[in-house]
Amino acid sequence: MTRYKNFKEGHKRILVATDLVGRGIDIERVNIVINYDMPDSADTYLHRVGRAGRFGTKGLAITFVSSTSDSDVLNQVQERFEVDIKELPEQIDTST
Repeated sequence: MTRYKNFKEGHKRILVATDLVGRGIDIERVNIVINYDMPDSADTYLHRVGRAGRFGTKGLAITFVSSTSDSDVLNQVQERFEVDIKELPEQIDTST
């Protein structure tokens, strides 16, 4: 509960997501969502990454893709939501 409270109060703003926080938990001011494992479906992916950048702010979602089935879900996400999800670049500009 302490970590949840830290998110609610804005002290912590990076969220490592599981299906537990994919639905039903409303946390404001999350800037980065990290999917350590790829969700099983495009819907679950959307609910997880939707925690970043809410309420008019920018957000970033990072998902580790480590298998063919992970790639399949990622392709489903891109097709269904008509987005192009880029591979994480070697250099990241942290000023934005």
